[in-house]
Amino acid sequence: MPVGKSSSVAKIVPRTPEEKESGTTSDYTEFLSVVAKSPSLITGYSKLLKAAGYYNGKITDKYTPALQKAFTKAEEERLSISTVRPMGRDEFLQETISLGGGDGGPTTVTNVTRFKPEAAQQIVDSIVQDTLGRKATAAEIKKYSAMLKKIEGKAATTTTYGKGSNQTQTTMTGLDEKQYLIDQISGTDEGKANKALGFYETFMNALGGGR
Repeated sequence: MPVGKSSSVAKIVPRTPEEKESGTTSDYTEFLSVVAKSPSLITGYSKLLKAAGYYNGKITDKYTPALQKAFTKAEEERLSISTVRPMGRDEFLQETISLGGGDGGPTTVTNVTRFKPEAAQQIVDSIVQDTLGRKATAAEIKKYSAMLKKIEGKAATTTTYGKGSNQTQTTMTGLDEKQYLIDQISGTDEGKANKALGFYETFMNALGGGR
């Protein structure tokens, strides 16, 4: 997900009475204000901060105190190195990730895919049509959509960033949600019957008995 870059150097200091009166804010405060208003930016930065080792919470699109603490810790370290080597916030986070996280150790990021009701319905209906040759019933959509939600954790993708200059990035994929539903639906009596019928037709065609 693209995240806006900022190359300016800012100090993390409380606003002075003069600043409050004039209505001005620091670059850092303005940056946080922009992020806090955008769920997509919050999600993107929560991933970056987690991968860099500054944030230990869940990937979120809500601006939380834990996320602000992570921003502040990263900003303090960025400003520290920027006194001799200026760099933007995104550049600093990306480099920290490539070097193995803020604490120098491996960092693990887990991504969970959640399907909105309409998306789950489309997936279920598509698989039922491909597997059973008909549209899904309301009961089937409800049943298999619930299954999708139940296996979210098992279908998560986990990426581990190693440490050091020769670090490796290892991604562990989780359960395939669509294949899981295909197996569940094809395992029903109707699915087994359709499968058996398909094998029978193939066998008859091979013998020259198909029409």
